[in-house]
Amino acid sequence: MSEPLKVETHGIDVIGDADRHGRPRQLFWPWFGANVSVLGLSYGSFVLGFGLSFWQAVSVALLGIVFSFLLCGFAAVAGKRGSAPTMLLSRAAFGVRGNRLPSAISWLLTVGWETVLATLATLATATVFERLGWGGGVLTKVLALLVVTVLVVGAGVLGFATIMRLQTVITVVTGALTLVYLGLVAEHIDWAAVTALPAGNASQFLGALVFLMTGFGLGWVNAAADYSRYLPRQTPSRAVVAWTTFGASLAPVVLLLSGLLLAGSAPQLNAAIATDPIGALTTLLPVWFLVPFALVAVLGLVGGAVLDIYSSGLALLAAGARISRPTAAFIDGVLMVLGTVYLVFLGGAFLGQFQGFLTTLGVPVAAWCGIMLADLARRRRDYAEPDLHDPAGRYGDVRWGPVLLIVAATALGWGLVTNTAAGWLGWQGYLLAPLGLAQDFAGANLGVLLALALGFVITLLTNRRAVAAQEA
Repeated sequence: MSEPLKVETHGIDVIGDADRHGRPRQLFWPWFGANVSVLGLSYGSFVLGFGLSFWQAVSVALLGIVFSFLLCGFAAVAGKRGSAPTMLLSRAAFGVRGNRLPSAISWLLTVGWETVLATLATLATATVFERLGWGGGVLTKVLALLVVTVLVVGAGVLGFATIMRLQTVITVVTGALTLVYLGLVAEHIDWAAVTALPAGNASQFLGALVFLMTGFGLGWVNAAADYSRYLPRQTPSRAVVAWTTFGASLAPVVLLLSGLLLAGSAPQLNAAIATDPIGALTTLLPVWFLVPFALVAVLGLVGGAVLDIYSSGLALLAAGARISRPTAAFIDGVLMVLGTVYLVFLGGAFLGQFQGFLTTLGVPVAAWCGIMLADLARRRRDYAEPDLHDPAGRYGDVRWGPVLLIVAATALGWGLVTNTAAGWLGWQGYLLAPLGLAQDFAGANLGVLLALALGFVITLLTNRRAVAAQEA
């Protein structure tokens, strides 16, 4: 394992036993640090936007967050068993070169997420500076983006050891300041107004569920093994699942439930969050806490972006790029900056683009997740690590069954999702009317659940012999 502030030399190569250290509880730090962002408060507003009552929103929050991160926990087991990043281990299911398709999808998702988080950090800083009378215009946004870029890209290039140390600091600082924030805004909660929210129907409930799954666990599942691959082989799998799920779920559950109470109490706040999901939260704060809030907001978002840029670099290598891991992380950082500039200065309303991005990429990622977890469930032995790099090895070059399955599941899934807030995605949902679902389930985004189920069930039914041959 590399030391903090030294560039990690490992890319998608296998981690040797001599470099594998630690205990499963150490997984708590990166996953908690990546998900303690105050963006979780804004998700409370997003969920209420589906038209749910408070108690429906509580139910969908617990189910969507915990279940989706449980998928991450299961995927993290592959890292311990294979000593390699998530998207390299995916080669066992898709073939060495057949895996380039899901790796490219994973790369798009993680680059997109780091761009979203950098955008939110930039907007939040500008809002805080504006309230303090220190600016808030173009220059403030440029400087904020520069600071975020240095932190995110710097940690991504340095690698695993630096990220683990940084995430520990982010967890402690952000966790403490977030508790202070919740204490300061508690007086704004109007319990009567919150409990008076009308209930939604089954379509609205499912739509919120899918939104949370794609916004939380399904946004991380393609990176889940990247941080467990350094654990010793004898680490209990149950502990890997438990600490990954617990560390990732704890902060989002607390924050989202708090966000439900705040957004449900104040319609104006609820509306403002759609434009500036982090900055709108400052309207509830006394002036003296604005600087600490900026710190907690930026650090929380940076924590998520750091894990994304590290995993996006690994996904780019798994997709076939013949460059070093630090170079891949730097390239992704450049793309993150370009995307952030577009969203901050040219992109208009944030929420519609965000929902469109999550749902569109959530479908193929859900299909990949189902295939990957079903393939992992069949395996009784650790991966044959050298063959993960050899198209002539036991995992093959292109396994057409899984490749065609992810394509078919994605095509069907896109036919059952809608993105009305993002006009450029209006072509989706083409199966809703023919199947008679347009009236009652147009907003449920059933395509994500369908893709996940198809990937898992079909793989589990068809890959027994293939896995047995690979492990023979």
